[in-house]
Amino acid sequence: MHNIKKLKIWNDSIDLCVDVYKALTDMPNDERYGLSSQIKRSAVSIPSNIAEGAGREREKEFYNFLNIAYGSSYELQTQLIISERLNFISQQVNEPLLSKLDEVQKMVYVFKENIKNKI
Repeated sequence: MHNIKKLKIWNDSIDLCVDVYKALTDMPNDERYGLSSQIKRSAVSIPSNIAEGAGREREKEFYNFLNIAYGSSYELQTQLIISERLNFISQQVNEPLLSKLDEVQKMVYVFKENIKNKI
């Protein structure tokens, strides 16, 4: 079991999630239940799965939840790119999000590989 409050990947993914929510405030209202909703679910899934895995007793379970978080990060990346191409999010707003997401992806990947080597 890990203390999530001390995990950098969890804290950084929470920050990313907050930034994503803030970036979506100007998204068209008709997208509230469409792409916007999907983006929010993907963004929330990352820290949520890190937290759930950290609360498990076995490292193998944590590894599995990190894999889910990693997959959600690529889902979020895809949705942010689609949003930019549809002009729902500007490039100026999206670039920092994608950059932060890239860092989170790298951290999750390294963390899960370290756990994989322990199991």
